[in-house]
Amino acid sequence: MIHNANMLADWSIPMPITLSALEIAEQFAHYQPNQQKAEQVYLNTLAVCAVNNYLRILGIPTDLTAGDSWNSVVRLAENVADLRVTGLGRLECRPVKPGDLTCPIPQEVRFNRIGYVVVEIDQEHTEATLLGFSPTSETSQLVIHQLRSLKDLPAYLDQFQPMTQLSQWLEHMFEAGWQSLETLLGNQGAEPAFAFRTKSDQTIRRCKQIEWGANQGVALVVALTPESETKLNVFLQLNPINGQTYLPPNLQLLLLDEEQEMLINAQARNQDQAIQLDFSCEPGDRFSVKVALDNASVIEEFVM
Repeated sequence: MIHNANMLADWSIPMPITLSALEIAEQFAHYQPNQQKAEQVYLNTLAVCAVNNYLRILGIPTDLTAGDSWNSVVRLAENVADLRVTGLGRLECRPVKPGDLTCPIPQEVRFNRIGYVVVEIDQEHTEATLLGFSPTSETSQLVIHQLRSLKDLPAYLDQFQPMTQLSQWLEHMFEAGWQSLETLLGNQGAEPAFAFRTKSDQTIRRCKQIEWGANQGVALVVALTPESETKLNVFLQLNPINGQTYLPPNLQLLLLDEEQEMLINAQARNQDQAIQLDFSCEPGDRFSVKVALDNASVIEEFVM
């Protein structure tokens, strides 16, 4: 949907820049190596804070400190202004100055974003105006008068499948659909011969029924074991359900990164009762688990 400048003005959202946002922006800018980088970080931070406040007003949960824009190392090396929308992904919040007709998009933020919000920062740094948004940016700039209206943003975000929050599992809070092994797998989930094993008493295990057709499905088991304060070991396993003894031959279990590129995979052979993968992740890591058979597939999204 393309809007002209007048339509954008009608739906632009002015947001006061809070004292807290100014203090944070000044703090982040203070540690930059030169004035140009300091100004970049300062405006990026104000834009992120403005979008964060707007989404909070709408009741859309965010995690302000989880993005790269709050990471001092990434902030120094790259031009980032991302805001994590809880369970969905990262919005890039790009600042522009009054009168700008385009919004530059740095190469490092053209991917791994669920959208781009353009924020005009006034010269006195007292007000930020959210001008509009774009779902994608595959080029070096966005044309401001072609942005989508902010009134469409909540509906746009609603279309994203919520990600499973693994950090909440550590507090024993589980999303709907994730059950105990015994509930979904019965005795198979508790018997000693069960293929899934972990040694730590701290391990948290949950499973979910994955279906791709009538009487076609498996149980996806996910287990988390804390390795340190900042690292988790993750174990994935597929098991047969619906009275089946073996997994369908050629069934695949794939781990995908944020760009949906395959990292590792496992494939069932004849008479396999389970297939599994294991890896480690850290806070903020986002990944997908794909279960595929022939032309059918199901993807589950996760964030640590």
